[in-house]
This record gives sequence, C-alpha cells and structure tokens, in this order.
Amino acid sequence: MTRTTPPRPLDVEGLFPELAAHRGTTTRLHPRPGRPEVGGSSVGGPMLWPADEPWPVCTAKHKRSRGRRPEDVHRERQVLDAAWERDPVHGPTDEERALLEELRRRHRVPGAGDTDPLPLIGVAQLYSRDLPDLPAGPDGCDLLQVFWCPFDAHGVNLTGMALQLLWRRSSEVTGATEVLVSPPRPQVVGSPGYVVEPCVLHPEQVVTYPFAGLLSEDLCDRIHAREDALDELAEEDADARALAQSHAQAQSEDGEYEEGPEPDGLSCPAYQYDLSIPPGWRVGGFASWHLTDPAAMDCTACAAPMELLLTIDSSEWDGGSGSWRPLEDRGPGVRVSSTPTGAVVGRWGELNVFACPADPGHPHRWSIQ
Repeated sequence: MTRTTPPRPLDVEGLFPELAAHRGTTTRLHPRPGRPEVGGSSVGGPMLWPADEPWPVCTAKHKRSRGRRPEDVHRERQVLDAAWERDPVHGPTDEERALLEELRRRHRVPGAGDTDPLPLIGVAQLYSRDLPDLPAGPDGCDLLQVFWCPFDAHGVNLTGMALQLLWRRSSEVTGATEVLVSPPRPQVVGSPGYVVEPCVLHPEQVVTYPFAGLLSEDLCDRIHAREDALDELAEEDADARALAQSHAQAQSEDGEYEEGPEPDGLSCPAYQYDLSIPPGWRVGGFASWHLTDPAAMDCTACAAPMELLLTIDSSEWDGGSGSWRPLEDRGPGVRVSSTPTGAVVGRWGELNVFACPADPGHPHRWSIQ
C-alpha cells in the first residue's frame, strides 16, 4: 500500500515568498511492519551481505554483559500489540502482564568481556533505485547499509551511540557470492530502542524547507514572530475553552456536561511542525535543529559543508496536530502505530546522519535532536 502525505494546511510560500528559493525535496520512507526481502530497501530487514564477509562488530570498551534479550523485546511488542488490538480500553490481561514482566527482565552474559566483539544490529538497507532523494554513494555504490551498537556507551562521556554506515555495489553481491542468511546478533541489548522491527518501505517524495534558524536573519525573525503570535492565540483559545466548560458545568443540573470537540491543531499550523520538515524516517532534504541551535556539520576529511543523508526518527508523526500522518493511516477503525520500527533515538528524538557531497566516501557525522 502506498502512503500519501496530506497537503500542507496552508501555502507557506504564500506567507513567505522568499522560501521558494529554498524549496527542496525529501523522501519519506514510511516504514511499516512486514516481511522485507534481502533484495529490497527496508528497516530492520535482512541485509544483502556476503556469507564470506565478516559481520560488523563493536570492539569499543564498554560493559556488554547485561541487558534485555532481543527476542524478548520482539515478543513484548507482539503481546502488547495483540492485547490493545483485542481490548483498546483495558489492554493486557493479568496473565499477559505477568508475561510482560518476565519478558522485561534483564539477563547476564557470563564471561562477556568489555572489549569482546559485539555484533552490531542491522538498522536499515537502502537502495538508490527506490529512493529518489538518497544522495549518491561513492564509486558507483547503489546500496547503503546502516548498523548500530545496541549500547549507549560510546564517546567522550561514554553515553553516546555508535553508528556504522557501509556503501556497496549490490550487483557485486547478488551476482558473485552467497548471501548470509543468519547473521550474528547480540545476546543482550542495553536498550530495547536499539531492537528494530522488520519493516517494508513505502517511499514518498515530498516538498520540504530548511530549519528556520538556517534562513536569513530577517526571514527567520518573521517566521518566529508569527509562531509567537500563534502561541498567544492558542493560549487564549485554551483559556476561553476552559472558562466556557467551567460555566457549562456550573449551570448543568446534574453537574455533568458534554465537552465540545477537541481542536484539530491545524487552525494555526506552525512552520517548524507543520510546514517545513516532515517527521519520521527519511532520506535527503534538510535536518531539524529543534533541540539545539544549528551546528556546523563540516566534513572532517575536507571541511566541505555536509548534507543530510538519512534521518532515523523515534516516531512517524507527532501527537499534536499529526498533520504529517498519511491519509491511508487515518479514519474510523484504522489503528496504525506511529512507532512501527520500535527504534528509539535518545530521549524519543531523531538521528540526523550527514554525508560529504564532495566525496561520499568520507566519514559520516551525525546529530541527535
């Protein structure tokens, strides 16, 4: 099934004509649970990996002997999904809650050393043919494969994630070697958010605009002035609704009243959340810097300004207006999770990975927002 992003709630170029010069595109991946194949783009699916090539591992020094078992994480999600599908009000039964408690136990790996080779988790594989905004790979490579270590124990403060990206020519694998069927996997993971559910992709190219803080000072100031005015209107509207409901309750005979419909959140669409950069997994386009100020992402090898390669997001759409939620995932009786991959970045944020446009083979950089 295709996925279709709804039209934006207003014409942002009509509000700010200068944005036309900054218009770009990004390809939303729209990962959804399924049975991806090794020959297709996927999140959490099988990798096109030569059977005689060593699987990538983490050898950085950190604890890796205690955590959740990946199979338990998958099973926990299955139990929860089935329970809420069966009973949207009460969810899991007492028996299921007991099972969930058992599945959430942390286990030890006897004898695991702090530098023992730890198999990385395959996060995604992306074919250029499927994704129009995927930047070109080095030397004619058409397949990007993404891996990460399942523990937050890297970097200066030993709290960061470790990511590994590999470009390859898919024809060199499919035509000349046997493909690995059962790759190694870690016995335990430090966080369930590193365990990715197998998802097929439904790529869709959409229009996008830069983060406001990267635009000219005048344009950025005007965008922020509009956002501030919208925030004030939203606060006034919330106060008015609360006062009206209080009066209605006081005047009712039985002390009860029926609330009016909740606002849809689109009467005052915001540039940051509704008009510029879509949420969710995507390739190309512009990075969001909503958690920190924009930072210079220059190539460590040649100092060239880097461009967004891939965004890995904890959620496909937000819990506010939800204006980016695809049309096919809406409507009565439609129950679609906004977290289909199970991946969680940081504190429910997103990971932006950057590549060097001068030489895609140069080291990648990333930022968590």
